[in-house]
Amino acid sequence: MKNIQPRKQRKKLYQAPQHKRYRRFSAPLSSALKSSHNINSVPVRTGDTVRVMRGDYKGFEGKVNRVDRSKYRVFVEGVSMEKVDGSTVLIPIHPSKVTITQLNLDDKWRKEILKRKGGISEKAELTEEKPIEEAEPPKKKQRRKKKTRKTTTAKSGGE
Repeated sequence: MKNIQPRKQRKKLYQAPQHKRYRRFSAPLSSALKSSHNINSVPVRTGDTVRVMRGDYKGFEGKVNRVDRSKYRVFVEGVSMEKVDGSTVLIPIHPSKVTITQLNLDDKWRKEILKRKGGISEKAELTEEKPIEEAEPPKKKQRRKKKTRKTTTAKSGGE
């Protein structure tokens, strides 16, 4: 944004047209997709498989059912709560709080965008058909303990 005033930034956010709101729906890709597509983030669309990274539903994975551009939220299968009357309601999640684990490449325009942005290859398209399992993060190295110095009682100069 070109303006630094929070008031004006908020105004631009809430009054943004649909084509600019679409750009704000970008979510980071999983590490496997990043390596295959050479892209860090892509706007979320209906049909993408995402993993929730923050909040009460952290770790849940499911397909995006709906994208609400007016409220800047996505609705994911399985992330729902039961109301008192027994009906279930999907919970809205901000797109920056999810990671895309599998892309929906049914749209030829989206494929063209991926080719243009990161140089998608034929090999990458084939990997999209299967869900990708992520490897466990590497274990942390144990640090050595610091040696403690012996403190000597210093005599004050005034006695």
